[in-house]
Amino acid sequence: MSRIALNRRRRGAMKLLTNRHAMHAAVMSSFAPGTETTTDDGRVLWRVDRDGEELNLLIISPARPCLVHIAEQAGWTTENTWATRNYAPFLASIERGGRYLFRMVGNPTHTLSDGRGKRVVAHRTVEHQRNWLIGKGALDGFEVAASSADGGALALELSERSVETFRRQDRTVHLTTTRFDGELLVSDPDALRRALTHGVGRGKGYGCGLITLLPKESA
Repeated sequence: MSRIALNRRRRGAMKLLTNRHAMHAAVMSSFAPGTETTTDDGRVLWRVDRDGEELNLLIISPARPCLVHIAEQAGWTTENTWATRNYAPFLASIERGGRYLFRMVGNPTHTLSDGRGKRVVAHRTVEHQRNWLIGKGALDGFEVAASSADGGALALELSERSVETFRRQDRTVHLTTTRFDGELLVSDPDALRRALTHGVGRGKGYGCGLITLLPKESA
């Protein structure tokens, strides 16, 4: 897992933050030619976190990235602003019944079948997006926990809901994204470990699907 702080006032940062193709290319350029970026142990995932004035790029990857070019173009170059740590010990520590705070930017979609075949359609409402995450959790080894302070309601918040439109080669892409923050309970550690390293849902090349955890007692 790697993290680098971005300086939103730099021209290079603005280019990356407003162009998902450019950010994807910058992330993938962090790995030397010949590096395996998709393996049985995981694939490259990335996410931009916005917390007040702080802006960070997170990367999960099978190999260690070199983020010098991102620091020079979009970071704070007066100091060492990125760090990489071994993710394996944390993954190994996940146990059934564990409770964690989580965050994920997801691309909530579902598949429809009609006379012309199958097509992928975005979930647009809060209710459908919430249910999408609950359904993903059932497959990916976790349950969204109930809040102890809110009468049993789910400990889940949806924010930064948006639809972005951009060109990909010769077609137009409409990408629906939502940030999910909440608490989860581990139901299947192996399935959750796979979700953490391979991503959840679609849009993984565009900054979606990376789920991160923080043990509840550490919060």
